[in-house]
Amino acid sequence: MALGELGRSHDYRDRADAGHGLAGFAEMQEALGPLLELVLDPGDTFVTRVTAEAVLRRKDRIGLAVVASALAVADSNHSDWIHTAILDVFGISSEDRDNALQLCEEMLRDTDDRV
Repeated sequence: MALGELGRSHDYRDRADAGHGLAGFAEMQEALGPLLELVLDPGDTFVTRVTAEAVLRRKDRIGLAVVASALAVADSNHSDWIHTAILDVFGISSEDRDNALQLCEEMLRDTDDRV
């Protein structure tokens, strides 16, 4: 609840901190909406990058689904920063990248319209 309030702060640094913290709770239904809002933060793309990177560092289906859902509706500026986060997280280890690709392929067969 406190992270959700922090995510509505007027200060972009607070919102980025909230996104980073909420990433650890991404499996909770209550965190998904605020996480998506922070990945698509209209006030500062720093929040976008920090939040996207934090959920991607989970290296799981939930984190990838949050980012995929955001990319589906993101404008070009937000998309650029989300892609930067993807490269930062998965651009170093080919094993991490391959695991992420496998999870993405599984999600493509999923029936969730948000992804």
